[in-house]
Amino acid sequence: MTTDAWVLGYGTNGFADHTLDDALDVIQGCGYRAVALTLGHPHLDPFADDWRTRTEELAADLRARGLRVVVETGTRYLLDPWHKHRPTLVDRDAEPRMAFLARAIEIAAVLDADCVSLWSGVVPDDDVDDDTAWTLLVERLAALVPIAEERGVTLSIEPEPGMLVETVSDALRLRDEVGAPASVGITVDLGHCVAVEPEGVVGALRQAGKLLRNVQVDDMKPGVHEHLELGTGDLDLVAAIETLREIGYTGVAAVELPRHSHDAPRLAGASIAAWDAAARAAMPARHPWTVEAVASVTADPTRAPRLFAEAGRAVGRDPLSPDDPHGYAGTTDDAARAALVEALHAGGADPSVVRALYEYGDNAERRGVLRGFDALADADLTPAWRETGLDLARDALRTNDPALVASAMGAFTARHLDDHGWRHGVLKLVFMGVPLSIVRGLDERRDAELAAMASRYAEERRAAGRSIPDDIRLIDTVPQE
Repeated sequence: MTTDAWVLGYGTNGFADHTLDDALDVIQGCGYRAVALTLGHPHLDPFADDWRTRTEELAADLRARGLRVVVETGTRYLLDPWHKHRPTLVDRDAEPRMAFLARAIEIAAVLDADCVSLWSGVVPDDDVDDDTAWTLLVERLAALVPIAEERGVTLSIEPEPGMLVETVSDALRLRDEVGAPASVGITVDLGHCVAVEPEGVVGALRQAGKLLRNVQVDDMKPGVHEHLELGTGDLDLVAAIETLREIGYTGVAAVELPRHSHDAPRLAGASIAAWDAAARAAMPARHPWTVEAVASVTADPTRAPRLFAEAGRAVGRDPLSPDDPHGYAGTTDDAARAALVEALHAGGADPSVVRALYEYGDNAERRGVLRGFDALADADLTPAWRETGLDLARDALRTNDPALVASAMGAFTARHLDDHGWRHGVLKLVFMGVPLSIVRGLDERRDAELAAMASRYAEERRAAGRSIPDDIRLIDTVPQE
């Protein structure tokens, strides 16, 4: 596992066919260091006569296991056996919900939980309009805040697709309207970001920022509120992890697959493996020097040349991945310089500034410029910025420096470089012995022409009695439609 500041957990609502003890055994056995405890059947009944005794026993067990805990309150039929989730905080009669949340706060205090996560609810179809529902929600959350503060418990508002509070923007507005207390934070479900967040997972996490208190981990498809196993939806998990590092998140990130209890042990193992793989692929958190340098160049772009030259000495030149000893997929100084290019673009600098950094820099500085364009691959670039990036990438592809050529075959060229230039870039990496695993967009862009070029190259090598690079197999066949 990686050594990030947060801890990875798993939700008990994905273990509905296990006893709580057995669920904790599996969760701990898979390597998780936290649990998201959903109150209610079958694990911990918050209204049972012995709830306090059971909670105290659970607290001792969690301490012995070394597991952190967050309390989740999304139980489906705890309060009404006929109506899912009802009543909610936006129903006219919310007394059962308020009593439940007050008890959840008590339980969280006993467990020393990171937070109690709660959502607003779906506006009823019958007698409550959106404005009335919002008023009720604000009043009720405001009533819960002093209960939580008295017990030293944090409340965390979860935006939920289809509910009154659906996005992080809605949650922040709600928090503001109850006085923005320090005891109220934000929960972000990564899958929900795919389904409904207008700025996606990166935008939602950045928007929550330092108010982020709880993260739920699952995959989803756009517009569809269905929790999926990681890797089976459209979530960019690498980008999510990079953003969590960027904002300095230190809480629990717990897998939430509430409809997958039938396959819980396998999914627990698969989910932690998928998370760890993405964490290894993700860019590391920014070095403190980089944070200061970005602020400096944002304030005064003329500082960029000096900072570009300093980057290697300041942050080091180590490969970003231990599996990439040559640094073909990027180095720590590449990442620092890329952040400066991002800052220049965000600050409205003319692309000639970046062109000068490339043209007057050494090869390490040139790599940093190209990595910066990779970071801008999906940005709204002006034609001048786009053409500058393409000019510099084409220049790098004409060189004989393997690391420089590799840096020119990233996300920016995958999206913007013409087919002819891109194919020749791929084949040049094969000539140089650079692993094609570093090429972004290879599966999407490889085509019949690239396969033909690779086959001709292999035949030439074979005829000359020379070995054929293993990576040829990745491109010498036509991809299936």
